Amino acid sequence: MTPAERVQIPGSEREFTPEHERVRDVDADKLIDVTVYLRPQATLGWIDDAARRLPADRPSVTREELAQSYGARQEDIDAVIAFAREHGLEVTSTSAARRAVTLRGTVAAVGRAFGADYAGVYNDPKAGLYRARRGPLTVPADLGNVVTGVFGIDERPQAQPHLRRRLEPEAAQPVSYTPQQVAQAYNFPTSVNGAGETVGIIELGGGFSQADLNTYFDGSPPKVIAVAVDGGENSPGTDQNADGEVMLDVEVVGAVAPGATIVVYFAPNTDQGFIDAVSTAVHDTANRPSVVSISWGGPEDTWTQQARTELEQVMSEAAALSVTVTAAAGDNGSTDGVSDGKQHVDFPASAPHVLACGGTTLQVTNGRIVGETVWNELSTNHGATGGGVSVEFPTPSYQSTINPTNVDTRQTGRGVPDVSGDADPETGYEVLVDGQQQVIGGTSAVAPLWAGLTALLNEALEKPVGFLQPLIYASSAQGGLNDVTQGNNPAYQAGPGWDACTGLGSPNGIGLLEALGGTDA
Repeated sequence: MTPAERVQIPGSEREFTPEHERVRDVDADKLIDVTVYLRPQATLGWIDDAARRLPADRPSVTREELAQSYGARQEDIDAVIAFAREHGLEVTSTSAARRAVTLRGTVAAVGRAFGADYAGVYNDPKAGLYRARRGPLTVPADLGNVVTGVFGIDERPQAQPHLRRRLEPEAAQPVSYTPQQVAQAYNFPTSVNGAGETVGIIELGGGFSQADLNTYFDGSPPKVIAVAVDGGENSPGTDQNADGEVMLDVEVVGAVAPGATIVVYFAPNTDQGFIDAVSTAVHDTANRPSVVSISWGGPEDTWTQQARTELEQVMSEAAALSVTVTAAAGDNGSTDGVSDGKQHVDFPASAPHVLACGGTTLQVTNGRIVGETVWNELSTNHGATGGGVSVEFPTPSYQSTINPTNVDTRQTGRGVPDVSGDADPETGYEVLVDGQQQVIGGTSAVAPLWAGLTALLNEALEKPVGFLQPLIYASSAQGGLNDVTQGNNPAYQAGPGWDACTGLGSPNGIGLLEALGGTDA
């Protein structure tokens, strides 16, 4: 093949992280696995206009039907298999439903196959050594319209967990709540417990301990299943911060929806691992989650365009399947922790088909909310809710009457978050991690909180609510949310209605159930 016969994979460009030290050359003989994503055989026409439709208007699509009608074409899969063999790569798996082909080969062979320019092995002070590439990836011209993304060549850490531990309480009498107390304050339905529902949780490290779950749930823990993706595994004790994320997610969901089955998808913290984990969960025909909770993410411009596009495509497939995907909006305020003086939103929370979850500071007395404001403790380095306006995704039609505007660019775009909930570590959640009682906050807690509520709604309605945004942005659903009007994050100010701090507000569970046509009886 000559260079003229190859084309770039759109959005595959990468640069090495300048603050990370280059350690050495890559190991050319190391075996690696890469995931090649393919175009769908047809477009999800109703999904393109999904934001204009209410749930009752949507067709019902099963995973099997989606795979048959919208999965990868067999001829496209065969073309990638032939390409792999030509370049000495082994095909280890194919999935028409996920539109994915997994290939294995040496670093050198994979690099030649996809035109990768390896920058070397770099050191992330927090995550250790990783293989990096720079520039675009390429494929033969006849695969140019077939391949939508290739992941796994670059293995730099992609995301971080959005949790905040309360280390030293600021108040003389610190406040904390059990997840059940938070659910009570938010008026979650009590006639259901999530029975018959499955909640998927995406994790990029750490693990859960069954002994901890048995203790936390007084000997009656929910059913929790671990699923390995791309070599990820349930490994408690290897990373205390990641363990905190896993246990927070599982314990919040298990506490508010104790009848639900929880499936935890463990994958490496790379763009490949992240996308493959979400894709596996959405298309899981064995466990069939109706809700997927994501508490990991990173500034949207730290992702390649191909990664953002692929993950949003998977989210739209979730919407077609009536699978609700919740994601944390971030814990570093409106900059999302980026120090360039500009405002940034977190991804995948900024994906239009994700229910983005921001954070509040919650005050409860005798089971009732007596105060709720935007979570913002940046002045004491205790974090603040993420939120803002995307520069990568345009305004979805469900936000067309709001017209979110970026304070830096003055351009409109996808506004983040959609909803919110208690996230302040100073009013955090009581959990058990690695045998230790801890109080943890962060928007990491809000994503599983909304996931647990969604499981309750699904059981009560006897059908999945799926893609929630078209409904909650409708005026008829405003009784299902507590508008939070005080505070900032800090570039955006809270106020009546939607804002880029807490979205439409925190949940009123029974009010939302009634807006969806159900009753708590």
